[in-house]
Amino acid sequence: MIPTLDIVDRAALKGFATILDVRSPAEFAEDHIPGAINLPVLNNAERAEVGTIYVQQSRMLARRIGAAHVARNIAAHLEGPVLSEASGAFAPLVYCWRGGQRSGAMASVLSQVGWRPTLLAGGYKTYRRHVTAALYDAEPGFRFVLLDGHTGTAKTEILGRLAAHGVQTLDLEGLAAHRGSLFGALPGQPQPSQRMFESHLLSAIEALDWRRAIVVEAESSKIGERFLPTTVWKAMLAAPRITLEAPREARASYLAHAYADIAADPAALHATLDRLPRTLGRKRLESWRVLADAGELETLAASLIETHYDPAYTRSSRKDERVRLGVVEMAVLGEADQARAARAVADMVGAVAGMVLASC
Repeated sequence: MIPTLDIVDRAALKGFATILDVRSPAEFAEDHIPGAINLPVLNNAERAEVGTIYVQQSRMLARRIGAAHVARNIAAHLEGPVLSEASGAFAPLVYCWRGGQRSGAMASVLSQVGWRPTLLAGGYKTYRRHVTAALYDAEPGFRFVLLDGHTGTAKTEILGRLAAHGVQTLDLEGLAAHRGSLFGALPGQPQPSQRMFESHLLSAIEALDWRRAIVVEAESSKIGERFLPTTVWKAMLAAPRITLEAPREARASYLAHAYADIAADPAALHATLDRLPRTLGRKRLESWRVLADAGELETLAASLIETHYDPAYTRSSRKDERVRLGVVEMAVLGEADQARAARAVADMVGAVAGMVLASC
């Protein structure tokens, strides 16, 4: 009898050095348990073929053809790098979509070899229910401190420097593969699916110590095309904030360098400018296109800050009732200045840690 796992929280999953996802590559690409290895027993075309036969012809024919595909694919995996190098102590967790025939077939063969597989009861659907419950249904058990500030105050870079000072952080933009603004798409790197974003987000949150403050960038509820789940957004709405401030000229210079990858692609830059609100005016939008074509990136950034980003930040700040813990001012935004700002933020987080966690 092959054992089953009914709970898929972090503690349960830590008991398995290897997790095998035997769904098709397309299913795996949409979402999977972080760290899982894809050993599909049906590839994308085979899964579509079997499903079509099942619906349009007969259940038995679909199962016979599916079984032949599964047998060939498992045989290939046994000779592939993951299984051929597994030791006698190999004891993976195996799952498919619903914990049925695909994972059962793989686990049965692994067991016959002499390994000790465990089946995830209910398969991926059980895992997905865990993610949904934790990120949408639960009240936040963690407490955030927001790193706030105008566009161009190097929030992402300063967030990344906080770990060196012993501060816990959560990089929402990194998880979403987007820099959080209209110009935030990462060239050549598509965003993960919403489900994949949530899987990695939950995994990152569960890896943190909830007894301590967690610093995140102040974001809107949407990063690129990915929405922040309800539980995370609730924690952000209740979080106190630390504000970074820098002169407009310093921010323009910083943005011109930080977004040089987008500026290097004129077509992508023009496409992004075309998505700016028409309320900014046709003449202004055209002047920005001219600056982009001329390579006047600092001038373009300064104008965008003055007429688009800063007014939007000011409007949202007027409505923001979250407690401000302090302000970190920077004259310029070089490496040394970012390092000093990170130290100041870390000191503020340490000073207010008791207040932040008082309601935990």
